[in-house]
Amino acid sequence: MNEELLQAAREAGRRAHCPYSNFHVGAAVLADGRVYTGANVENASYGLTICAERTAVFAAVLAGAKRIEPVAVACLDAVDGGDPASFMPCGACRQVLAEFAGPDVPVHVDRAGTFTLGDLLPRAFRL
Repeated sequence: MNEELLQAAREAGRRAHCPYSNFHVGAAVLADGRVYTGANVENASYGLTICAERTAVFAAVLAGAKRIEPVAVACLDAVDGGDPASFMPCGACRQVLAEFAGPDVPVHVDRAGTFTLGDLLPRAFRL
């Protein structure tokens, strides 16, 4: 399933709208046995840009999912052998993931490895 999720994330990244950064990112989440994908969608007003991880989570939630399971992220334009930090989900995405996934959920980051959400976001904000 890890490779299947990563492949879905890579395919979603090819559909990213990123005319400003030219940094294609795709994400895939598994929820209720179904894979949901997302890609980054940029806007000329950078604050309105949305990340791939959040579009994938929001697609799952809009389809009725309450919890997400494994996550995969693929940064297609990140340099091979580069700093693994350039492949990682941003802080906002980590917090959104934490809203719908537990700390033990695996996050597969293409070309960087597999981490738990708790590793990526220790002491997540919760209400």
